[in-house]
This record gives sequence, C-alpha cells and structure tokens, in this order.
Amino acid sequence: MRRQLPPALLVFLAMTVALGLVYPLVVLGIGQGLFHDQANGSLVKRDGKVVGSSLLAQSFTKPRYFHPRPSAAGANGYDASASSASNLGPTNPVLTKAVRDRVAAYRKENRLASGVKVPVDAVTTSGSGLDPDISVANARLQARRVAEARGVSVKTVLGLVGSHTNDKQLGFLGERTVNVLDLNLALDAAKTS
Repeated sequence: MRRQLPPALLVFLAMTVALGLVYPLVVLGIGQGLFHDQANGSLVKRDGKVVGSSLLAQSFTKPRYFHPRPSAAGANGYDASASSASNLGPTNPVLTKAVRDRVAAYRKENRLASGVKVPVDAVTTSGSGLDPDISVANARLQARRVAEARGVSVKTVLGLVGSHTNDKQLGFLGERTVNVLDLNLALDAAKTS
C-alpha cells in the first residue's frame, strides 16, 4: 500500500493542476480572445452605459416600446438570477387561464379585433423565461401601438422592424425573430418620439 500512495498522490496533484488550473485558463483565454463579447455576456452599451444584454429579455411596459414575451423568471418576471420556465403543462388550468388572460390583455393593448390571431410567443413564456426575441408577427402587431405612442407613421416603425429582423439560425433553423432590446434602442436612436 505504501508503494501505491506516492504515485496516486502524484496523479491526483497532476490532474488537479491540469483540470483545475490549466484547462480553465485555456478556456478563459480562448473565450476572451475569440469570443470576447459573448464570453462577457453580450452586453449592450449606449453612451458608455450598459443598458442590457442582447441575450436576456427585460421588461418594457410603456406603450412606446415593443414588449417582449411574458416571463416566468422570478417572482415578477425578467429576473436573470432566477431563469426558469413556469413548468405548467398544456392541460394545466392555471396555464390555460394565464394564456387566456394574456390574449385578452394583448388584444386590448394593441387594439386588435377578436378575429386577429395572437402569436403564441406574445402570450406564453419561453423555456428560460428570458428569451430576448419575439416573432416578426408579434412585432408587426405591436407596431401600430408603438407608432401611435411615438407620433410617427406605422410605415416608419415597420421599416425599423424589418431592418432589425434576424434571419433563421444557419439559414434554416427556427424562425425569423426580432430582438426587442435592439429594436427599442433603434427606435430611441431614430428619435421617433
């Protein structure tokens, strides 16, 4: 047993240094060197001040801004330290009522007729509760409200929606989306108020 202890300790120390020190430093170096913005949270700055992350939704409630998906992250939603879904199944009456209430609120807020279909992402939370993107259909339905609140034409707002629409990932995965923070910052920068 005494002959086996020194090699075991040596392997333990070598692996501790390799996997506990060298490997993390190599990954950190690669992340900072090749993916600096992503490794640091994809922070969005305006006038030298951090205003958010392009990867995390935040609450926008004023009529002059596009609104993100509902959030189940944290007690009041949009809490990045409590990222989670609601974990309610499709037959759960609590989820059914929440979606029904959100549909009614969305229709009222955006002055939609009862026959207009409400996009699913406008009334359901994402898996993380912090999805920063909305569907193009959701953005288009919100455009009239935003245009009226800012006193500009719907055409102007829809032009910004179009220029801030992201293509499908890799050209074929998922759907085209609009990053809410990016779009709202573009609206403010265009002085559409």
